[in-house]
Amino acid sequence: MDLTLFFQEQQKLLKQVTLEPKRYLYSLIDWKQRLIGIIGQRGVGKTTLMLQALKEQYGSSDQALYISVDNPFFKTISLYEFAIHFEQLGGETLFIDEVHKYSDWSSHLKAIYDGTQLNIVFSGSSMLQIHAQEADLSRRAIIHHLANLSFREYLWLSGNGQFAATTLSQLLHNHVAIAGNIAEQIKPLKHFQDYLVRGCYPFICEGSDTYHIKLISIVNQILESDLPYVTQVPITQIDKLKKLLYLLSESAPFEPNISKLSAMTDISRVTMGDYLRYLEHASLLNRIPGSNKGTGRIRKPEKIYLYNTNLANAINKTPHTGTSRETFFVNQIRSSYYNSRKLVDNSIVLGLTGDFLVDGTYTIEVGGKNKGFEQIKSIDNAYLAVDNMEIGFKNKIPLWLFGFLY
Repeated sequence: MDLTLFFQEQQKLLKQVTLEPKRYLYSLIDWKQRLIGIIGQRGVGKTTLMLQALKEQYGSSDQALYISVDNPFFKTISLYEFAIHFEQLGGETLFIDEVHKYSDWSSHLKAIYDGTQLNIVFSGSSMLQIHAQEADLSRRAIIHHLANLSFREYLWLSGNGQFAATTLSQLLHNHVAIAGNIAEQIKPLKHFQDYLVRGCYPFICEGSDTYHIKLISIVNQILESDLPYVTQVPITQIDKLKKLLYLLSESAPFEPNISKLSAMTDISRVTMGDYLRYLEHASLLNRIPGSNKGTGRIRKPEKIYLYNTNLANAINKTPHTGTSRETFFVNQIRSSYYNSRKLVDNSIVLGLTGDFLVDGTYTIEVGGKNKGFEQIKSIDNAYLAVDNMEIGFKNKIPLWLFGFLY
């Protein structure tokens, strides 16, 4: 088996990759681990992250190799046998992209892990399929979730300033100084409006005119390809799921009534719950549970949002303003907690008073510039996240600043 063509293709790719900027996840990964998984929605930058790691750690060495298993070559050969051969040639680390496109991929990764000394870094865009087989690798792989761009990353990637990320605690207690420092260098409100419409995915660097076209293409790939393949959802249901996404894009924050939702989309009540879960695993939805009902995943969702504001703007050119504010807040909070490794995800739930309870401690009310404290005035650790405000005051914080959490 001659690997020359793979190394030649790798050198072409590495020439196109710069080491800066790097997505936030790069510094969170322990690249010395033997089996590393990077999962995330299509288009968020997983391939670039892997190539940056390869370039920084190995340069042009033949001890590391990047492969994408959507190459037709891998239809005719065992991935395990390929890895064995690579190790025999002196290979140390194999970077495997689009692993979900290889049949029975998790069994092959386990065999490579157990039968070789190779380090493996793999990525997967089909979130549904990764979730379906992740349990098979649970004792071996360290899985990392790559979210869409934060507002902070968007500014850096678009050439509008490089700023440090902040923790939630730092943001809440020092927001005036943090926002003031940023506002001295850029006009955050102008860039924030651009980000909400076109800024959550790195392909914004390829131009804004085709941005929404590319994003709709990603949605269609997930619904028309990933979903039926992994979950056996009938093709006849796909248009109904598209209608569901459109309804969510045009509505106020959606409080699901399964019977009503079933009637509006012509999806049966029996399958609606499964479909909502599939769409969440595919990073098309965020479901936010109530804070007073059960724990973790067994709670019924109390509000449903699209995964980010770019999806809403691509699907519906005039999304609901209040929904956009809450969608942004939910997306940035949840994304900043993706890799926190907690048994129960309590990063953000609906508040008993106020819109959200974050990390089980902070009550946050999201609204416009004139939003007042009436609903949360008697609550400890309560804050307003306010749109159209450059710099806040006391417990009133600019909404855009929550885009600096990762």
